Amino acid sequence: MSEKYDIIIVGAGHAGCEAAHTSAKMGCKTLLITQNLSAIASLSCNPAMGGVAKGQIVREIDAMGGYSGINTDNNTLQFRMLNSSKGPAMRSPRAQVDNVLFPIGWRQKLESMENLFLWQDEVINILHSKDKVTGVKTKTGLSFKSQAVILTNGTFLSGRIHIGKTNYSGGRLGEEASRGLTENLRKLGFLSDKLKTGTPMRVVGKSIDFSLLTEQKGDEQPEQFSYFYKRKKTLVQHSCFLAYTDEHVHDILRKGFKDSPMFQGRIQGRGPRYCPSIEDKIERFADKDHHQLFVEPESLYTDLYYINGFSSSLPLDIQYEALRNIKGFKKAVIQRPGYAIEYDYFPPTQLYSTLETKIIQNLYFAGQINGTTGYEEAACQGMIAAINAVLKTREQEPFILKRSDAYIGVLIDDLVTKGVDEPYRMFTSRAEYRILLRQDNADERLTEKSFSIGLAEKERMAFVEKKNKKITHLVSFMKTNNAQPEEVNNYFSSISTPEIIRPEKISKLLLRPQVRIEDLQQTIPSLKQEIEKINSNLRQEVCTLAETKVKYESYIVKEQETIDRINKYENLIIKDDFDYNKLLSLSFEAREKLSKIRPKTIAQASRISGVSPADIAVLVLYISK
Repeated sequence: MSEKYDIIIVGAGHAGCEAAHTSAKMGCKTLLITQNLSAIASLSCNPAMGGVAKGQIVREIDAMGGYSGINTDNNTLQFRMLNSSKGPAMRSPRAQVDNVLFPIGWRQKLESMENLFLWQDEVINILHSKDKVTGVKTKTGLSFKSQAVILTNGTFLSGRIHIGKTNYSGGRLGEEASRGLTENLRKLGFLSDKLKTGTPMRVVGKSIDFSLLTEQKGDEQPEQFSYFYKRKKTLVQHSCFLAYTDEHVHDILRKGFKDSPMFQGRIQGRGPRYCPSIEDKIERFADKDHHQLFVEPESLYTDLYYINGFSSSLPLDIQYEALRNIKGFKKAVIQRPGYAIEYDYFPPTQLYSTLETKIIQNLYFAGQINGTTGYEEAACQGMIAAINAVLKTREQEPFILKRSDAYIGVLIDDLVTKGVDEPYRMFTSRAEYRILLRQDNADERLTEKSFSIGLAEKERMAFVEKKNKKITHLVSFMKTNNAQPEEVNNYFSSISTPEIIRPEKISKLLLRPQVRIEDLQQTIPSLKQEIEKINSNLRQEVCTLAETKVKYESYIVKEQETIDRINKYENLIIKDDFDYNKLLSLSFEAREKLSKIRPKTIAQASRISGVSPADIAVLVLYISK
């Protein structure tokens, strides 16, 4: 307790775990403090990692040397590539994970790491000298000293649980809320507000009639999240199931609206638009006569199922009655009720792009404290906050991912530039450069950047370089070698695409939408021979990436040209002490917004709501001079 740590991390959810892993891996003496060591990396909501856009984030975490993807792969119950019928920019990996083994996997990893220490306690005060953090004080009266502090408090800050008319203090069901830290931060000058989220009930599996549900199996050839580390064992896929509400169920749920904490105003915090409760769905989409539900297994070590899409804060008797009127749930038994939770967050416009606070130096916020939702969004923030905390203690340049680098860059830029007024979730539509920011090339984009700061391993970097060389060579081969008519015409005829009358480059043939590299190699001996030179453990991945580079080359080039044009504004730096109020040519709103957010670059300034192109032109002119 008398020792001084380099980094202290408060909270051991997904943000805290990834932050602790990153800090310790980069060689810093790290202390992770959490209220309950038995609840490390809990999957409080759905027992899954990834999904649309979120899967890209997990891949990016792995590409940089994080642990979320590896732990997911080791504890997967089912893997599916979402949007597999769409283009590569839209595909997103998702894994159903074991809710018992996943947290254990994280704890085992953290406890095995050099430089990392764990302590069970509640942090109630931030210690500081003038405007610089010096450590934390806990509920037990202890003080811990450090060079930097990262707060990853999740939904625990003044958390309040709501089930019908019943409401009480809690960070999540069965765990105490954190009291005092919000007030302490407000005294330091931080602004806070409230948000709300919810989680569905957990139902006993033996009480469900699965014969009346629609089975949803995993992929026949399941992939994984980690680029470098392979699963410890062969994946055995476990099915999820589909169920549906109907008008009768909706009528039952409506009976509880008079006691709904959301409809009766007992919850002030705004909930997520994209993931509404079942009562909110019925109210907002009154024209829908049914809603789809996903029945997902919790673990191999429990008989519980998670009813995805049935989040509710209605009274328990209403939840029960509605559930038992869904086909397949006539005798269903609830083990844990659905509930809503309201909690404090701190608007993230109070942060720099490093996730360091603007008020207190060396104090960082990551995860739901910033108004985000989702394990993946939290984990990547924990990683970025830890990287920058480590670099700052070493007086090195900050690590900032641009919007053109990663979905992580998009997420953080959205938070610190635009702020949030509802729980933030990542979508592919938020990224301007989706063709470049695919789930299949995160290592190509990010591993070298991470390796340069000492996070990604040397072996991982060598693996990426080897793979990229093979991809480049295969693309070059297809661009310089021809296919003969007699080699491909029978195949083309079978898929109803025009035959060729003269030799043509393999890459040109691959541009046809119906044509796949896996089929071409069966008809073109030279291509098959070239592909067979690739190690079997890399072959499929190299072929897929090479095919994508060929098919989407013109789009990739176009996006890169756009990025190059915009990057000139990314390189126009605005000084921290720039006085916008002296620039009377700026609109009043622009001066107000720019003074509040204090963007680092002209490009970031251009993304602030209320700052017009005319205002940007004035700034460019002034800064250029």
